[in-house]
Amino acid sequence: MTGAVRPDRRRVLTAGAAVLGAAASAQLWLPATAHAAEAKLPDGVFSLGVASGDPLPDGIVLWTRLAPDPLNGGGMPDRTVAVEWQVARDARFRKVVRRGVAPARRAYGHSVHVDVRGLRPDTAYWFRFRAGGQLSRVGRTRTAPAPHSFGGRLKVALASCQNWQHGYFTPYADMLRQDPDVVVFVGDYIYESTPSATGVRRHEGTGEPYSLTQYRNRYAQYRSDPDLAEMHANAPFVVTFDDHEVDNDFAGQIPQDPDKQAHDPFVARLTAAYQAYYEHMPVRATAVPNGPHIRMHRRLDFGRLARLNVLDTRQYRSDQATTQEGAQDPTLTMLGAAQKRWLVDGLRHSPARWNLIASQVMMAETDLQVGEGKLWYYDAWDGYQAERNALLQEFRRVSNPVVLTGDRHLTMISDLKADFADPRSAVVGAEFVGTSISSNGDQDQAAFRAQWDPRRADNPHWKLLDAHRGYHLFDIRRDGIDARVRVVDTVLRPRATPRTLAALRVEAGRPGVHLA
Repeated sequence: MTGAVRPDRRRVLTAGAAVLGAAASAQLWLPATAHAAEAKLPDGVFSLGVASGDPLPDGIVLWTRLAPDPLNGGGMPDRTVAVEWQVARDARFRKVVRRGVAPARRAYGHSVHVDVRGLRPDTAYWFRFRAGGQLSRVGRTRTAPAPHSFGGRLKVALASCQNWQHGYFTPYADMLRQDPDVVVFVGDYIYESTPSATGVRRHEGTGEPYSLTQYRNRYAQYRSDPDLAEMHANAPFVVTFDDHEVDNDFAGQIPQDPDKQAHDPFVARLTAAYQAYYEHMPVRATAVPNGPHIRMHRRLDFGRLARLNVLDTRQYRSDQATTQEGAQDPTLTMLGAAQKRWLVDGLRHSPARWNLIASQVMMAETDLQVGEGKLWYYDAWDGYQAERNALLQEFRRVSNPVVLTGDRHLTMISDLKADFADPRSAVVGAEFVGTSISSNGDQDQAAFRAQWDPRRADNPHWKLLDAHRGYHLFDIRRDGIDARVRVVDTVLRPRATPRTLAALRVEAGRPGVHLA
């Protein structure tokens, strides 16, 4: 994470990691005796690819899921399967540094999560799996810098909102070429919507997912997107969920439509959705669900350069307000008391130069009313203003706070104000709301401008507003963050032309963001 170009990584990207070394280096696996009693499995057990996530200075999570029939429950036999794994310093696995065997259990959809430790900081590694005589593709990952390292740089990609039916995940092809150290995905990895006859691509199944098998099938379909699969195989992801991984606009254990989804069936739906989420994400055992509960808020440090606080803004929140008075109710919470204490403590005692917060929903104010008065978007932090404002006051004492957000299907880059009710109040941070990977498809840009430009005057903290599909890319150094908004010309076809829409800069010690 310190050099501008890493030749070893470029070789993998250009050579194609999907098949590299699969047959030629089979002899480098565990001794043949370890395979003697290996039972045959159906062909294609590694159809969902490989991934890595949550990098530490000495470790990384490696992921795969055995699924020869991915859209029909997986297609695996009803037993635990031993899966061998290897980690190497080179793409041909001549320098294997860690290896072992992990169980792929039926109870967890034959997913595999290996929490590898004992690795070197800030180092590239290659990994792969073997089961039933079959080899996975090769993946590549990277550990975080050493805990007390001060210098260097960190390249972060911000992504969210990938609706299968609205388009292909073409922004990932460009993201792969940009070679980020880590991808922060802030929600809506899948969409729970029913299959649409008019979609660019059609969701599997016959309706919304409710059962564990139905959620597994939906994740498997999304994992089949080739650009997403390539990105997972070439950089570690840090993930959290928003609402569509379960049900649109849910809050805690309250569905969007409680008149149609009773409490007990919705709790069963939460249980299924959270388990399927865990089964398909490169996360640690701390995220193993306990019924309708899953621990997703966590903290990752990248030396003394950056601390990343990953939030869960769905599981502990109060039900959404429906009025302006309700949005200002001091009893409403987005984070819940325990998560809020955890976040504030992590910010107050952070040793990092940059304090990043991955928040699924927008923190800056969105005043939708043109002219006098206010009209807020209640599902975001505007609906939980007392807690939001208290957190913004904390930002006054935090070193370089920057919020990374999704949800809106727009690029909305803002200064964060100590008090949005007072336009003269101090700027205390910056927020980058990343556009969607594919959700909303190719929007009509003229119609978007006609709808949103009149609101600019009522939201002077907005620095950039756009409706193209894409992602954000951050080059983080001690003196500042250089951000680029990368967009594609279309998601309606499997190939697209990317470009930089805008470049922005956040200076260390100067809260706020400006166009470069």
